[in-house]
Amino acid sequence: MDIEEVSTPALCADLDYLEWNLQTMAERVPGTRLRPHVKAHKMTQLAARQHALGHTGFTCATAREVLGLAEAGLGTDLLLANELLDPLRLSAMARCDARVTIAVDSEETILAAHAAGIDECVIDIRVGFRCGCEVEEAPFLADLARSKGMNVRGVMGYEGHAMGVVDLEKRQDLTHRAMERLLSAHELVGGDLITGAGTGTHLINTWVNEVQAGSYVLMDTAYTSQLDQPFKQALFLQSTVISKAKDFVVCDAGLKAQGMDHGNPTYLDGEIMFCSDEHTNIIPTTPLQVGDQISLVPAHVDPTMAKHEILHLVRGGKVVDQWNIDLRHW
Repeated sequence: MDIEEVSTPALCADLDYLEWNLQTMAERVPGTRLRPHVKAHKMTQLAARQHALGHTGFTCATAREVLGLAEAGLGTDLLLANELLDPLRLSAMARCDARVTIAVDSEETILAAHAAGIDECVIDIRVGFRCGCEVEEAPFLADLARSKGMNVRGVMGYEGHAMGVVDLEKRQDLTHRAMERLLSAHELVGGDLITGAGTGTHLINTWVNEVQAGSYVLMDTAYTSQLDQPFKQALFLQSTVISKAKDFVVCDAGLKAQGMDHGNPTYLDGEIMFCSDEHTNIIPTTPLQVGDQISLVPAHVDPTMAKHEILHLVRGGKVVDQWNIDLRHW
């Protein structure tokens, strides 16, 4: 169908750009050095394309992502890069047909994983603003896990506070300081894995031996503002103008259709005024009429994907395929 025939708001991706991004990252971070983070797209069909390029291990944020990849036959090496205490979800992951490693940063998370039958873990080190233990706590936690018979594969540290920084020199400095902590912890813990990084630091971070980038496939305005990124903006939100005033128009894609934690979406031919539940108000630079379709660029890809069930693949103005966003929820 023509893209104008889809019911809006509709999440879409330019297939040519998506394929460019996949290939570009595969050349920059080849094979198993890239452990793609599926939280950024939440689709087994897209994960299968990453797997076909040699990225056979995946990073996950939720048990649903782990179980969905396992069900799709993509469970060669799955890392839940998140602390989890829920015994039902932990047990389900322990039983699934996949190699599952879980991030731990406390006695409680280690004991919960062990009790559920999880055999492998990485010690999560706090190198920024999120989860993780202190460097000096890491050897005790590694010893505890090993005493329970768990394989401690190494350490993980995510420099999320550096990821979206536009200034390259500042991003490099923040990454360097974060990785000094991670390497110090690795010396104390051991193991083969030093895992972390993301789209914003995939080349800057030369200290990790695997990169957990995810957003590179579809991109958002948080990353396209970084001039050193070679990836193209593939994701867009198709919307319809449903009302017109003297100085602005209103389209039908609001807060419920896109992640807003990184700010307003972008409309290339106008200024975004604000977003409300079902609407976005725009001051267009070229005239728009009621019924016109427009494309918005979401500011944050991950939560935007979680709000939709289907991604429409577009090439030359035609919807050529539809992929289920089947790894949503927890």
